[in-house]
Amino acid sequence: MSSTSPLVTTDETASQPLASELARIRVAYAKRDGRPIYSVFEPAQLLAIQERERQLLRMLCAHGGASLERSKILEVGCGTGIWLREFVRWGARPENITGVDLLPERIAEARRLCPPQLKLECGSATQLNSGNAEFDLVMQSTVFTSILDPQVKMQIAGEMLRVLRPKGSIIWYDFRFNNPRNPDVRGIKAKEVRSLFPGCRVEFHKVTLVPPIARPVARTSRTLHAILSSIAPLRTHYLALITRI
Repeated sequence: MSSTSPLVTTDETASQPLASELARIRVAYAKRDGRPIYSVFEPAQLLAIQERERQLLRMLCAHGGASLERSKILEVGCGTGIWLREFVRWGARPENITGVDLLPERIAEARRLCPPQLKLECGSATQLNSGNAEFDLVMQSTVFTSILDPQVKMQIAGEMLRVLRPKGSIIWYDFRFNNPRNPDVRGIKAKEVRSLFPGCRVEFHKVTLVPPIARPVARTSRTLHAILSSIAPLRTHYLALITRI
């Protein structure tokens, strides 16, 4: 795709299936806003965040990323900027960080919460307004499982690879199982992740204790939560680092 392609995909410029899928995603994401289970004051959510942070920093360090000070970072589907602010806390310069999200209200909230030097854009990740090989790190967190159309997944994965520098990495955090209570999401197995990023090496780690177990357990015993989290079949997400071979 051309790096000069428009930021926002509209019904006039996109195929009808793409426009329909983006509209469905907007509605699905809007349903999640404000739910207390995603608050850091929810013990299970806090423990999941801390686990992800420890594992991701170990992975980045093992791949020579001991400092993020000079790294250019992009997050697709950045929401209100939770991960973006984490990158700043880990040493990345705000002026080197870009976040893109489909929902204008989330971008507005991210602008309120994030450092003003951070670049935030409202638009579709199927057509990123960034140049080729612009970023050292490209992040996605629970974006791909919200996309049900295989072609849209491929378009976004292709754009992530297009803007990634040759020695850069893609950070992936997403469900590996379907959620029977949520028809708006579909789990993605390791094989599908590899197919989305051909010619890449993918390092997988299973993380995040299954939420219906994690929530009641975390409120009563962090020790029991840690024991259950050590059982691989009970971990619902992949945290992966994707690099070109």
